[in-house]
Amino acid sequence: MKTWHRPLLVCAALMCALMLACGLGLLLDDRTLFGESVWVKPLKFGFAFALYSGTLAWLLSRLTKARRLGWWAGTVFAAVVPIEVGAITVQAARGTISHFNADQSDPVTLALVPVLTYGVMVILLTQLVVAVMVLVQRTADRALTRAIRAGITLAVFGMLVPVYWMATDIHPRTVTDANGASIPMYQGHGIGDPDGHGMPLTNWSVTGGDFRVPHFFALHGIQVLLILAAVLTALAARYAWLRDERVRARLVGSAVLGYGGLVAVVTWQAARGQSLIHPDTATVTALAAVALVAALTAIWTILAALRATTRHPAERRELVTL
Repeated sequence: MKTWHRPLLVCAALMCALMLACGLGLLLDDRTLFGESVWVKPLKFGFAFALYSGTLAWLLSRLTKARRLGWWAGTVFAAVVPIEVGAITVQAARGTISHFNADQSDPVTLALVPVLTYGVMVILLTQLVVAVMVLVQRTADRALTRAIRAGITLAVFGMLVPVYWMATDIHPRTVTDANGASIPMYQGHGIGDPDGHGMPLTNWSVTGGDFRVPHFFALHGIQVLLILAAVLTALAARYAWLRDERVRARLVGSAVLGYGGLVAVVTWQAARGQSLIHPDTATVTALAAVALVAALTAIWTILAALRATTRHPAERRELVTL
């Protein structure tokens, strides 16, 4: 880890510390907001940014070109994230709403709204810079490079999803915060039900669409694909048919098809105002089609790799020995 991006590692450590603090808040503070503890939101943001900052810290160390630009992009990301999450945490501690809060009578909210509005824009722009750098250069073997490129593309899409709906799905309304105060709201995270919630663990909407669903799946796709690439590399030491990096790259490609299809389906599902846990026939059919395509491409790759291995006696003897 000595070669990893230091400011991003510091950012990840700060997010981990925030998670611990929020965990204490969950135990000691019984205030609720939208049906969940006021500390759940900063806890979730802390977890997401801890995981993502750590991933970026590793990823930037893999760059072979424009490393200085990558370092500065990562540093800006690492500097802005604690400010953005800090604003969310301050509002949580105050028992009021962070995003979409239009209360003009609260000086603290008035001061923090620009931070929440422009902070996410800076995070998105730095993410776009990193994405372009990753896409134009090869950072590892074929399988890992494919996982990185697809994952960073999904992450950018995940960050753009809420921006799109925040600009097009506006529902002025008034809600009540944890202190019993009436708070005017100008946007929401739900489609069809702007303040929908109720799903176990995530508190995503059970009554309508929720753009947090595709946001979550897309943002964390890079971790899923990186783990898969690492597992395939580890298994290659045992299974001869996985030693060709082209085979591992094709299997990662099958996973990209499946995971990218999943993100597309849940985005389409949310856009139609449908809860993740209440899919209709069209959604189930689309998910089944995505799973089938991904499975068939993976099976075809595995069978082709096995046939290629059996055509080489030396490789076959090595496989038997293992």
